[in-house]
Amino acid sequence: MSLLRFDASGSINDDYGITQAQIDSLKGQMETLRTEMVETDQKQYDSGDIPADKQPLDARFFWLPEEMLEAYAKEREASELGRIFKVANGLHDQIDAAVVLGIGGSYMGARAMMEACCDPYHNEMSRAARGSKPRMYFEGNNVDNDASDSLLQRVRAGGYADSDAEKRHAIIVISKSGGTMETAVAFRQFLANLESELGPEAEDWLSRLVVPVTGESGKLHDLATEIGCDEIFTVPDGVGGRFSVLSPVGLVPAAFLGLDCMKLLEGAVAMNEHFKTADYADNVVMQYVAVNHLLSQHRDKSIRVMSVWSKALESVGLWYDQLLAESNGKDGKGVTPLTTLNTRDLHSRHQQHQQGRNDKVFNNVIVESQRTDSLAVGHSKRNQDTLNDIAEKNLPDIMAAAIKGTNDALHADGRPTTDIILPQIDTHVLGQLFQMLMIATVIEGRLLGINPYGQPGVEQYKTNMNKNLGR
Repeated sequence: MSLLRFDASGSINDDYGITQAQIDSLKGQMETLRTEMVETDQKQYDSGDIPADKQPLDARFFWLPEEMLEAYAKEREASELGRIFKVANGLHDQIDAAVVLGIGGSYMGARAMMEACCDPYHNEMSRAARGSKPRMYFEGNNVDNDASDSLLQRVRAGGYADSDAEKRHAIIVISKSGGTMETAVAFRQFLANLESELGPEAEDWLSRLVVPVTGESGKLHDLATEIGCDEIFTVPDGVGGRFSVLSPVGLVPAAFLGLDCMKLLEGAVAMNEHFKTADYADNVVMQYVAVNHLLSQHRDKSIRVMSVWSKALESVGLWYDQLLAESNGKDGKGVTPLTTLNTRDLHSRHQQHQQGRNDKVFNNVIVESQRTDSLAVGHSKRNQDTLNDIAEKNLPDIMAAAIKGTNDALHADGRPTTDIILPQIDTHVLGQLFQMLMIATVIEGRLLGINPYGQPGVEQYKTNMNKNLGR
């Protein structure tokens, strides 16, 4: 299967970008950091002999895809992946909706996968059109009263149709500790609602319809045990929330949606292999890091825009926003991530981006082929819109013209760009992209001299919120 590509030519410019010589100068340092990530981190993690400046060392995300695939090949249904498949497949005929409760990395990856790989109107499709895969909703990521109440009303008795399955929903609750306020409050509310709606059937169904993803111990694990949940999936040790998309945190919702989790993990493995073996000049991870790091250091590009050119990928950009911000926004360092969706945002924020403060680099995410047939502009007898001259053009043609036109305009105003080119949008490519960006974030953090793992600032807000609640 094809690997995604990276093109930095839009940033190699003496006037507004960086030089090839600058990129080449980082080769030795980047190769040292690659060895550290591929070899040293795992040895230190496995031995428990972790230097103080690398604690926490949540590096297990790197080898987790191989680990999960190997376990499935050996143990099948007894493996974590096999158990995920068994639960998800077993509920497809029993429910019509699933509510995913989680915040930050506990839901952003799952939402990104749904929006990237499912029909954009998945939740509005009939059960038959969805192949009995459930509608999926996300809550527990806020404390917005109206939003929570609306979803509680949406999933209450009566459901979407008269069949038993279409009256039932499941709860996928994701929290390593169970102590995160937003998710814990939502789970209490949605659990009470589900139990009430099941009525006399609660004893038979509650343990099946509540699917927890949590740590091996903690508040949520204790609550799941009290409920008697049929399965409790584990957030692996050594995997931080924002690095957990290819763990059960992301795989459980993906499996419920019927996405190809095997291809997702295989895509991540392919990116790992590429990162480990490809020469520096051809290594998409190292080139992405080198170019963006140099632009921030030498051209003061303090804002890193992920400019996505597919509506399906907007949530992937938002997932990356969290990954980069929480990982490398420390010690007064790190760039500010920002996601834009084009061509939509060309008509809102782009004026400022092109001719406002020159503090941004634009990383385009471009998809080469579409899943559906190309829609032509078409010829019309009503030509008041004067489009008949491009009647034979189609939407991909217009998108390609917009991408080139935007890059050319940015370059004319001295703004650097890069292109991340995806052959198509599927789970294999998505696995590549997730893994590429996670590896890149760690490598760049170490270039900056900070630990990309941990989030002390987030922990401080949690402490203050609890204090304000009198706890």
